[in-house]
Amino acid sequence: MRSLTELAYGYIGWNSNNNCVFWRSDENNKAPAIAMKRVMVLLPTLDEAEGIAEVVPRIPTSKLNTMGWQTEALVVDGGSDDGTIALAESLGCSTVRQHGKGKGAAMRHGFSLFLKGDYDCLVMLDADGTYHPEEIPHFLKALGNCDVVVGDRLKGDMDPDAMTRTNYFGNHILTWCAVALYGVPMNDLCSGYWAFTRHSISLLKLNSMRFEIEAEMYTSCALEELDITHIPISYSKRLGDAKLGSIKDGWNILRKLMVRRIFRAPPQSAPGQGNLNID
Repeated sequence: MRSLTELAYGYIGWNSNNNCVFWRSDENNKAPAIAMKRVMVLLPTLDEAEGIAEVVPRIPTSKLNTMGWQTEALVVDGGSDDGTIALAESLGCSTVRQHGKGKGAAMRHGFSLFLKGDYDCLVMLDADGTYHPEEIPHFLKALGNCDVVVGDRLKGDMDPDAMTRTNYFGNHILTWCAVALYGVPMNDLCSGYWAFTRHSISLLKLNSMRFEIEAEMYTSCALEELDITHIPISYSKRLGDAKLGSIKDGWNILRKLMVRRIFRAPPQSAPGQGNLNID
């Protein structure tokens, strides 16, 4: 029996962008109709009104639409009092107040909402203006051949004042430690620009609350044997006040790498299942 979609359009197959293509049964309309995929652009925020005003309008929704992607921007907010949420909503974003405190809690909340929706892929980036949303199409193209894509700032186009010397060398050391512990290539462990397939998100086992979340995402991807690809990206000086504490957060990242090497997942995780619950 033919599906309702096939009855309406007449099924052909898949095009070069892996989008399902149909022909309308109306002989006067010969243009193919594309079954759109859905991508969530996840933006964690805490008093990032200045960054949101800059980042959201630059999300290339029109270009993504021509590529076959329907885009939704989700702002997961950690308790901003600078008008971040109102501004994000005025720019067309969906918003939600996160459970718990910290970037890790925000990301996990966003991942959980992603899995509850009918999205195909997720792209996450910081909402402070450091990352360039115009590069989202590059992530989605690369994601067609792997499970996870990580934006590499160190081999990309980095503004001279975008990263402090302490953070630059600290990131190199932490990245080296991660590869030494897990044996899976990683170019920029602390990058905040990632893309995931739905399958890969479903396998993540995470309990990070703060800035160690990216390190734990790497450990979970490595332990689940997901295919990770790196692409060079642009990186600019942040807008607004920095929230990352170099020494304290650097130690938390290193500790997370070591803990996950011994304990492969949070205690409440079931084997083969993602763990995004922050309760």
